[in-house]
Amino acid sequence: MADLLLTNGRAMREAYLADVRRKRMYGGILLVLFIALMASGFRLAEDRNAGGFLVGIGQILDFPAEVVAEGWAKRAEIPGLLVSFFPSLIETINIAAVSTIFGALAAIVLALLSTRGLARWPRLIPVFRRLMDAMRAVPEIVIALILIFILGGGPVPAMIAIAIHTAGALGKLFSEVAENADLKPVEGLQSVGATWLQRMWIGVVPQVAPNWLSYGLLRFEINIRASAILGFVGSGGIGHDLKLAMQWGQGKYDQVVAIFALLFITIVIVDQISGRARTRLVKGAS
Repeated sequence: MADLLLTNGRAMREAYLADVRRKRMYGGILLVLFIALMASGFRLAEDRNAGGFLVGIGQILDFPAEVVAEGWAKRAEIPGLLVSFFPSLIETINIAAVSTIFGALAAIVLALLSTRGLARWPRLIPVFRRLMDAMRAVPEIVIALILIFILGGGPVPAMIAIAIHTAGALGKLFSEVAENADLKPVEGLQSVGATWLQRMWIGVVPQVAPNWLSYGLLRFEINIRASAILGFVGSGGIGHDLKLAMQWGQGKYDQVVAIFALLFITIVIVDQISGRARTRLVKGAS
């Protein structure tokens, strides 16, 4: 009996060591591939770049230093600039808010239609999942450029572009949350003849709403940054003002400082508010 236990112990130890060696070997191979890809990618970028990275890295702080120096020299004008750019900031926040709301509503529909066990048409689950993948795959700036060509410049193309990307991103997250929902309330409602919409609204949404709202608030933070970036391509908001102020030789770097200060303060405030709200929502659900 003792010999049998000893033999089994040795076999288990050898199997464990073999598994460890195999994992180390796979990890080493992945590390080598990662290093090779990084090196080849850097070499390719260096060859195609207009200037050398190693040559120009010493000048990386020249432009920020020039912006800060000019902003400091005109620091007395910055409070007035903060006030003058505030309407553009409000426009940027409005773009982010509206696109988040519309994107989240579309994400709810896509999530429920692509979740196993909840989908209205189970055979179409792959279709809705690939649709969300396509929405996430295309960057907001590409969608905005296409819409600007069709609709012209302004906040509407930015709102639509961000809403489409938000629907794809939140739809994926919402679906993962819905997959962990308890199906017993859904089955009970189905047994008494409730429609699919009633089953989702009464049996699923109350379970997942706190996590959905948490993800929605987090996405709102991201969309504020995205709406500011899309201003560079003519979609309005404070990003458009930042593009004009950052042009070389304009003597408007004090405006750049003011705009960055507004964006930084806004992001900090939204992050603090949404962070506390997410904490309360998740803790309240648990």
